Amino acid sequence: MDKTVWTASTAVAEIPSGATLAVGGFGLCGIPQALVEALYDAGTEDLRIVSNNCGVDDYGLGILLSARRISRITASYVGENKEFARQYLAGEIEVELCPQGTLSERLRAGGAGIPAFYTPAGVGTLIADGGLPWRYNADGSVAVASPAKEVREFGGRDYVLEQAITADYALVHAAVGDRHGNLVFNQAAGNFNGLCAAAGRITIAEVEELVEPGQLDPGKVHVPGVYVQRVVHVPVPEKRIEKRTTKVVTA
Repeated sequence: MDKTVWTASTAVAEIPSGATLAVGGFGLCGIPQALVEALYDAGTEDLRIVSNNCGVDDYGLGILLSARRISRITASYVGENKEFARQYLAGEIEVELCPQGTLSERLRAGGAGIPAFYTPAGVGTLIADGGLPWRYNADGSVAVASPAKEVREFGGRDYVLEQAITADYALVHAAVGDRHGNLVFNQAAGNFNGLCAAAGRITIAEVEELVEPGQLDPGKVHVPGVYVQRVVHVPVPEKRIEKRTTKVVTA
């Protein structure tokens, strides 16, 4: 039952090139930075990423992006990363943009074993009708466009069918975890981490504080250990602020 591994490098060593990864975090909050860096050091490439966003140019998933290790990403927001925009517009990466609530529900459904669901989000837009550019050609024309999705009426309102997401691996960050893989998040740093943990076939968690089984209050556990296969202790993780705003106050 002891799921701990000694290093982040060991934790991600078996992730192959071409794998699909669900990666927790929101902006730079709650991201599994140590695991991402270990994946970068391993040289793993052709990764299919599912994450709310792709970090910034030199941090988070942005370091894999800058090294051309990501071939496809499903995300809801990509506005903080200039290299991401450049690769997308140049036709170097495939991007599936998804409404944020829909993305979270697709991950939740995948973790719960639900293959698909209907939602009103995206009805009447390219999300439902198809034609959203997923990949461009170098000349700016559309190489791959999103397909049209099934739309049905329920109670006089239209809903679009969205498919669940599962991933080969999930990388998540938690404030506290025990050796059995039970995880506790620090407030908003939970964000997409719990959803990704459930959606991954193999989930790897980096934890700031590692405790023994029985030390966590069962009522405060956010992700049960049944969803987690590996735990690595990262006691002093680097944490950055995505946008630092300061104000000069004069008397």
